[in-house]
Amino acid sequence: MLQGIETPALLIDKPKLEANAARMKARADALGVVLRPHVKTLKSVEAAAIYAPVGSRITVSTLREAEVFAKAGYTDIFYAVGITPNKLERAAQLVKKGADLTLLVDTVEAAQAVSDASNKFGVPLSAMIEIDVDGHRAGLVWDSETLLPIAEALTASGRLRGVATHAGGSYNGKSLDDIADIAERERAMTVKAGERLREAGYEVRDVSVGSTPTALMARDHRGVTELRAGVYATFDLVMAGLGLCSKDDIAMSVLTSVIGHQPDKGWVLVDAGWMAMSRDRGTASQTVDQAYGLVCDVYGKPMPDYIVSMVNQEHGIITRRDKGAIKKSDFPYGSQWRILPNHACATAAQFDRYCVLDADQNQCGDWSRVNAW
Repeated sequence: MLQGIETPALLIDKPKLEANAARMKARADALGVVLRPHVKTLKSVEAAAIYAPVGSRITVSTLREAEVFAKAGYTDIFYAVGITPNKLERAAQLVKKGADLTLLVDTVEAAQAVSDASNKFGVPLSAMIEIDVDGHRAGLVWDSETLLPIAEALTASGRLRGVATHAGGSYNGKSLDDIADIAERERAMTVKAGERLREAGYEVRDVSVGSTPTALMARDHRGVTELRAGVYATFDLVMAGLGLCSKDDIAMSVLTSVIGHQPDKGWVLVDAGWMAMSRDRGTASQTVDQAYGLVCDVYGKPMPDYIVSMVNQEHGIITRRDKGAIKKSDFPYGSQWRILPNHACATAAQFDRYCVLDADQNQCGDWSRVNAW
């Protein structure tokens, strides 16, 4: 089945990816909003054909993604990371080539830089204002005194598209009800920001919210125009730990091979270290800590007693969760296993290609990935 694949390799279960994509699309439809998928997890045009076919609005995390996806026929692109002056010429070139690119700002200085670049490069650049709904990262609160000055600076020569937020704090939700409450705060605060701008005379095309947890748990999206989410396409152990999916829904795994044993320590050594799995320990604060990944058999069936408990650059160490002994015969030299990742985005970033599997777990494709910035 997978014996001919050199390890470590990143595997994508296509039927699971398709099911996850259909689930989020149905969710957006039920909420009455446009889905703008974030392509940053897989950063693959081939993969996006499943959850964001050409013609869809998309979200990107790098200008490199924007360039590659624009070349593939995507036009409505939101670059959802605060823009810096040294990227504005590149952004302007994308717009000149036909991309409907939207940038992100949260300061007067950034908004002024966008307006200045619009003049300098002879093309009006558009931007959203980032709203902070949970103190998680960037943005400004909806009632900030800076909101209107940002809009004024931006519209001097650029274009205001609206407001956007990311409720990253939802990844620390204590329960599904807690995540639903976070989703409501996300909606309400972002809508209020948009209303303030409209009342001041500014046009607000989009009120954009999103994270996979809040997208799946939102009770309603009154006043919201679009929903952004990304990791739902593959899910991962963090999402499973939050109760948003089951382990069987996770469409990504790392194929690895046994390279040795340390019986006295209860270790099985495999060729997937942190260069394959990443160092992300996103489940460490959850009820069940999956260390660096949950071990599955070669068919993808989870083995709850076994985790990758330690990693070096190219070595992964499988142990029993209870630290008990492991029989060498249970993990023979050269045997293949699959590891479910904590954070799909971080693990996918370690690879430049993905091996795609069909429903029978046979290879049915080979997808490329966009790296760099």
